[in-house]
Amino acid sequence: MGLAKRDSVNKGKRRGLAALLAAGLSGLVIAGCAVQANSADGDVARPAWQRDFAPMNPMIKMAPGYGDRAKGAHGTFGQFAPNFITPFHTHSAAYDGVVISGVMTNPFAGEASPPKMGPGSYWHVPANSVHATACVSDTPCEFYFHAKGAFDFHPKQ
Repeated sequence: MGLAKRDSVNKGKRRGLAALLAAGLSGLVIAGCAVQANSADGDVARPAWQRDFAPMNPMIKMAPGYGDRAKGAHGTFGQFAPNFITPFHTHSAAYDGVVISGVMTNPFAGEASPPKMGPGSYWHVPANSVHATACVSDTPCEFYFHAKGAFDFHPKQ
C-alpha cells in the first residue's frame, strides 16, 4: 500500500474511532445533564439552561453535573472564553472530556499541532500528563468532563 493511501486509511480509522468514542460518551454527556451535584439518590432531570455556571477566573466558568469536583468523582460542565488557552499543567486524576460547542484543542507537552476538536469530539488526559486546554474559536467553548478523582490544577513550565 502506498504512503498516501496508508495515511488516508489511518485518517479514516482515527475519524471512525473518534466518532465511536464520541457516540459512546454521548450517553455520559446526557447523564451529566440529568444529575444534580450532591443530589439525593433519585431521578433528576435538569435542562441545559438551568446549569449554574460559576466563574473560576475571568476566562473559565464551571457548572456541576454530578458529584463534588473539590472532593472526588465528578462530572462538570466548563466554558472557556473565545481564543483562550490555559497554561501547561497537570491534574492528579485522569479525566475524559467532550466538546459541546466551539472548537477546542488539548495540546500535550511537545505537541506542535494538536487536532482541532468541534462538537462531539472527545479527549482523554491521563493523571499527571502535562497538557494545556484551549478554546480556539471566535465564540465561547463549552465542554463536559468527568473524573474519578477531585479536580486540581498544577501549573508546569
